Amino acid sequence: MFSNYEIRPDAFKYFKIAYKHQLSGEFEKAVINYKKSLEIQKTAEAYTFLGWTFSFMGKLDDAIEECHKAIAIDPHFGNPYNDIGSYLIQLGNLDEAIPWLEKAKNAKRYENPEFAYTNLGKIYELKGLWPLAIEKYKKALELNQEYGQAKSALSRLQNNLN
Repeated sequence: MFSNYEIRPDAFKYFKIAYKHQLSGEFEKAVINYKKSLEIQKTAEAYTFLGWTFSFMGKLDDAIEECHKAIAIDPHFGNPYNDIGSYLIQLGNLDEAIPWLEKAKNAKRYENPEFAYTNLGKIYELKGLWPLAIEKYKKALELNQEYGQAKSALSRLQNNLN
């Protein structure tokens, strides 16, 4: 993370505090500290994680807005593309989510492209396009054999076909 640029130590301090609050379910405190980090230095990571926190709070439109800010700073960072796709799935906008997930899986700086493939698989499964869903789940597992969501989705889908 933060590999494309040097993050200021004071900004990183607030980012770490925010992340701890986020993991503890203290979302309001997380938001405050992500915003403090962003006041010091605007980073794609802080915007993305702020969006992630908003998603936990049920504020999906706000989450999407923060991801757009992250993309404006670093268009090569894959996380916000996947996150927008995921939020659009939650909103029921399946077709709108697909291009975002395609961008995520092809992003130059994305440590977990298996997330995008799994989200694409979910969309195709929901649309009844099971062979395409299976293909995406298998690709996710090629990238990360231990990714539980892809494993369980693939197993469930294959069992339905039998």
